[in-house]
Amino acid sequence: MAMQNPYNQYKENNIMTASPENLTLLLYNGALKFINQGKIFIEQKNVQKSHEVILRAQDIIQELNITLDMKYDISQNLRTLYIYINERLIEANIQKNQAILDEVAGMVTELRDTWKEAMVVAKRGR
Repeated sequence: MAMQNPYNQYKENNIMTASPENLTLLLYNGALKFINQGKIFIEQKNVQKSHEVILRAQDIIQELNITLDMKYDISQNLRTLYIYINERLIEANIQKNQAILDEVAGMVTELRDTWKEAMVVAKRGR
């Protein structure tokens, strides 16, 4: 029986026990991680690895999109933004374009930071 990497086990436990709010934050952070890795792999001219990590960022953005609760007014705006981000990720992947990844990273960072702020405000309101 192979031993599981303790770090991976810790990450898995964090995900399995995270609140929905924290899961969203983890998704934003994961998307940023893969976008930044994509920039590095493009710079290194590693086409395959850049493709793989950009696809993972796309998967996360798609997950954020499909799990939106559409009963809130902001959800439609977020859906439009997620679709745009996904389209830009596709373009960045096809063109191997770091500038597009910079643009997308800025948008995802802003979304993540706003989400973190909303979590703090919500926690104070409880």
